[in-house]
Amino acid sequence: MTRVALISKSAKLGYFGPLLQARVPGLDVVVWPDDGFQDAEVAVCWNAPAGVYAQMPALKMIHSIAAGVDNVVAEQDTRGLPVCRVVDPGLVKGMIEYVLWSVLYFHRRLDFALANQREGIWNRPPQAAAEQCRVGIMGAGNLGSAIARKLCEMSYQVGVWSRSPRDMEGVQTFAGPDAFKTFLGQSDILICLLPLTDETRCILSKDTFDALPPGAAIVNCGRGEHLVVPDLLAALESGQLRGAVLDVFASEPLAADDPLWRTPGVVVTPHMASMASQAVVATQIADNINRLVAGHPLHNEVDMQRGY
Repeated sequence: MTRVALISKSAKLGYFGPLLQARVPGLDVVVWPDDGFQDAEVAVCWNAPAGVYAQMPALKMIHSIAAGVDNVVAEQDTRGLPVCRVVDPGLVKGMIEYVLWSVLYFHRRLDFALANQREGIWNRPPQAAAEQCRVGIMGAGNLGSAIARKLCEMSYQVGVWSRSPRDMEGVQTFAGPDAFKTFLGQSDILICLLPLTDETRCILSKDTFDALPPGAAIVNCGRGEHLVVPDLLAALESGQLRGAVLDVFASEPLAADDPLWRTPGVVVTPHMASMASQAVVATQIADNINRLVAGHPLHNEVDMQRGY
């Protein structure tokens, strides 16, 4: 009988056990830190406590319950074990909706309209056609590519920056560190969809903000650790940045006394841009458990050298 440990230091994952057992009959499920997690062969995780895998000598597979794995492998010795993630086509649709809303929020100057509303000011903000709005997307994976196509369909000027060269119809593409500042200089609205790696950590910082056109806006749907918050607050205060939509944070939930809640120009949303359905997550993890037991190749295994 295969034992699975549900592991998280910030979320209650007990509900997930019956979902897996319905798909893998006879599966033994324990919830960290209950006794027996040390004997598990599979760790199903979100925000795993530091060093937990070192306490699990029988471990054979680590599986995130989401598309990202950064908080599953941070401060861990994975011992070369396979690390898998969830890939849900529904995530793309949800992320397109969220980013499109964010782009419209700034492009149509709804941020100014809402600020005027709070003061009881009737002042119609000037409008511009989508063709005059330049959107820069950091990340050219499934999410970034799909969002770029949708924005192109709506006539926005779209640029995409990635670590390696890409060819995307109707999109101006930039690749590698040498092209980063050129890409930023052509981005009135900057969207971060990057995975979290050593190279991308703190990428939304003063140097990046200074390279954007004055009055640009940012949207972070990547990871909270991409953003250097003091640099953001300084850029907003100076006017270099006009505003920010933030959906992810280095520590979640965002503390009630965090200044981001009350900073003018900042929109805070509670990590809601897009989420995989419980059914999809459970089905994909159950399939990989069965594949592990049968000795078959795993689906959605992460390249640990790249971090995604």
